[in-house]
Amino acid sequence: MATVELTTANFDEVTERDGIVLLDFWADWCGPCKRFAPVYERSSDKHPDIVFGKVDTEAQQELGAKFNISSIPTVMAIRDGVIVYAQPGALPESALENLIEQVQQLDMDDVRKKLAEHGHKH
Repeated sequence: MATVELTTANFDEVTERDGIVLLDFWADWCGPCKRFAPVYERSSDKHPDIVFGKVDTEAQQELGAKFNISSIPTVMAIRDGVIVYAQPGALPESALENLIEQVQQLDMDDVRKKLAEHGHKH
């Protein structure tokens, strides 16, 4: 599955569904973003069950602001509508695969319980 370009129009629809959504916040002028793009694409081919989204922070400034993206590339992982990972920096392929594995193994009932305990809304 290829990556999906996310905009303010389709963002909620894509990220609020069940399952795993990975996001790559990037921009055309960003060298590390361009080097990370093929790594991200290869991972998307390996995991057809995961949605790999890309957010162009220049074209979609509202989305960048909504998530306080101050450094790109930033990789974000969302599972069942809950942000479970968000870190700036291009990941090597092995680290991206490791992140995917960790997100797949999360106990989402436990994650939601912990969020509720800390007063975070879903």
